[in-house]
Amino acid sequence: MSDIVSLLKETGAMLEGHFLLTSGRHSDRYFQCAKLLRYPDKSAVALEGVARRIKVDIDAGKLSIDAVVGPAMGGIIVAYELGRQLGLPAFFTERDDNGVMCLRRGFSVEQGQQILIAEDVVTTGKSSGECAAALDALGAQVVALACLVDRRAEGAEDVIWPMYPALRVQVENWDANACKLCKKGIPTVKPGSRKI
Repeated sequence: MSDIVSLLKETGAMLEGHFLLTSGRHSDRYFQCAKLLRYPDKSAVALEGVARRIKVDIDAGKLSIDAVVGPAMGGIIVAYELGRQLGLPAFFTERDDNGVMCLRRGFSVEQGQQILIAEDVVTTGKSSGECAAALDALGAQVVALACLVDRRAEGAEDVIWPMYPALRVQVENWDANACKLCKKGIPTVKPGSRKI
């Protein structure tokens, strides 16, 4: 895990300040994993432990996966790299013109197909849940969630699938109306891609 922190720092992917997260919450740290994921060799290293743990569970019969799907934007490269390491197809969901997560670009799933969702960062699990809802509606079954950084707050709602993070880290985050940094008058920066 300390190797992952080193990779995040080395690539400038771990930022400090006052951030508006894609979940709508505020935090004093932000993980801009795209800065790490721009390096294919570093991405492979960051995710090899995740792929190894998933392979162990597949070999033990605890898990079966037919494809890896990442919600756009952050999950695209993570899904691709995990698909490469696991020898599985990898594709992504994205938002339609109404902001609803769905499969596009000719991607499809089959009835009962078992899916691993792949994310860059999980704070609340909202993007993963939206991705899962789109896949479930098409008859697929989400069986696990993998990510580079699991930054859910202590006491946060549990993810309903087995979780495979490269790094689990406790980072403070607050509802906007309870944000310590807002109370100090520090302006927010919104580095994420979702329109809130």
